[in-house]
Amino acid sequence: MFRYSLEHKEFISTNIHGRYVLELTSMFNEKFDVEIQPSQMRAFIKNNGLKSGIDARIKAGNVPPNKGKKKLWTGGEDTQFKKGHKPHNYVPVGSERVNGDDYVDIKIADPNMWRGKHLIVWEQHCGRSVPKGHAVIFGDGDRRNFDPDNLIMVSRGQLAIMNKRGLIQKDAELTRSGIILADIIKKIGERKRSKR
Repeated sequence: MFRYSLEHKEFISTNIHGRYVLELTSMFNEKFDVEIQPSQMRAFIKNNGLKSGIDARIKAGNVPPNKGKKKLWTGGEDTQFKKGHKPHNYVPVGSERVNGDDYVDIKIADPNMWRGKHLIVWEQHCGRSVPKGHAVIFGDGDRRNFDPDNLIMVSRGQLAIMNKRGLIQKDAELTRSGIILADIIKKIGERKRSKR
């Protein structure tokens, strides 16, 4: 770590006004025959509360130095995105994927709208959307079985009880019986709470 002497500090304080850090660092290195980095100079200036008087921000009304100049980017126009360009990983609407929870999703709209396939199949079969506070489960627990008879709508409350009690089985009929059992468990809990 570089140690600043009293002479160093005086030099920086005297010469900082109207100078950027790179220029001041260069002057300092030349004067004292040292090799400090601009980051070290910047830290010294900040730690000692010094100001150069140069405001690095562009103020309202100032004209940017590149105003009116065209094509200032590096690289050619061949590498620029064109209007209507589709990225290499684009998939069309109707495509399917398996999400992180192992459910199959279908792309329903661009740019990136996906929905569970089991929800879409259930809604098409029943002719209505899944109500708020409800979910569609797989009766046999197989997330690849999209047979409408295997898709069962349950309330979130029923689903919570069924998950807690292990009432979702590998057979859709047993799972339907589990829904009835979940309703009974819920009623028993409500009665117990009302008697307190």
